[in-house]
Amino acid sequence: MNTNFILKNTKLSVSICVHLWLNIFMTQNPESTQFGQRTVTPEEKTGLVRGVFDSVAENYDIMNDLMSGGLHRLWKDSFVRRIRPRNNMKFLDVAGGTGDIAFRIKKKAPNADITVFDLNPNMLEVGRDRAINRGWINDFEWITGNAANLPFEDNSFDVYTIAFGLRNVTLIDEALREAARVLKPGGRFFCLEFSHVHEPLLAKAYDLYSFNIIPRIGQIVAKDRDSYQYLVESIRKMPKQEELKNRMENAGLKNCSFSNLSAGIVAIHRGTKL
Repeated sequence: MNTNFILKNTKLSVSICVHLWLNIFMTQNPESTQFGQRTVTPEEKTGLVRGVFDSVAENYDIMNDLMSGGLHRLWKDSFVRRIRPRNNMKFLDVAGGTGDIAFRIKKKAPNADITVFDLNPNMLEVGRDRAINRGWINDFEWITGNAANLPFEDNSFDVYTIAFGLRNVTLIDEALREAARVLKPGGRFFCLEFSHVHEPLLAKAYDLYSFNIIPRIGQIVAKDRDSYQYLVESIRKMPKQEELKNRMENAGLKNCSFSNLSAGIVAIHRGTKL
C-alpha cells in the first residue's frame, strides 16, 4: 500500500477527530472563551478571572452590599435555608473563599464537616481571617483549586454548594460533572447565581443599573472599574435558568429544578445524585 496515501489519510483522520472534539468541547463549554465581552482562550480566561478576584478580594463585602443594596445577604440566607444543614453532613462549598455560605451553614449545623474551595488564594485568605475573627480557628478546611478538576475522591460529600461562582468557572460543564462525581449517592447540588430577568421593563431597568452604576461604584470604592465591568458582563453570559437545568442533567444530576429570586435577578438551582 502507498505510504504517502496512508500518511495523508492518517493526518486527515486526526484532523477530523480534533475538529469533532473541539466542536463537542465548545458545545459543552460555550463560556470557556468568553471573558465578559472579550474572546479569549480557556487558559487566558482562568488567569483573568483569578486576576479579577485578586483585585476585588479586599473590598468584596462592601461592594456586594453597595451593588445589591444588601439583598445578597437575603439571597444567601434563603439559599442556606433550602439546604437544611445538619450536623452529620459533609459539605463542599466551591468558589466560597470569603466564607459567606460556609459561615451560614456552620451557624445552622455547628458540628458539620465543611470544606471551602476556591480558585483564588486571596479570597480564601479573606475567608480565613473572617473565620478567625468569629472564633472559628480550625472549623473549616480551606483548599485552593479549580472547580473543573476537584482534588477529592468520588462519593465524598453530602452537599455541594456554589454561590455566585459558577459564571466565573471556565469549564462549567466539567465543573457540573465534577460536582456529580464527588457527591455521595443521594447527595445534593445547590447553586445560587445571578440569572436572567424575564419581565422586559424590569430587565431594561436592571441592565441600565448594571452597566451604568455598578462599574462606577467599583471605580469610586474599589478603584477598579474594569473588574466590576467584567462582573456585570459575566452575568449576561450566564446560561439561562432552563438551559442550566438541562446542563446539570447532562452532567449526571437528577431531579433538577430551579427557583427564581427577585424576579430572576438570581436563581437557585438544585439537583441530586442518584
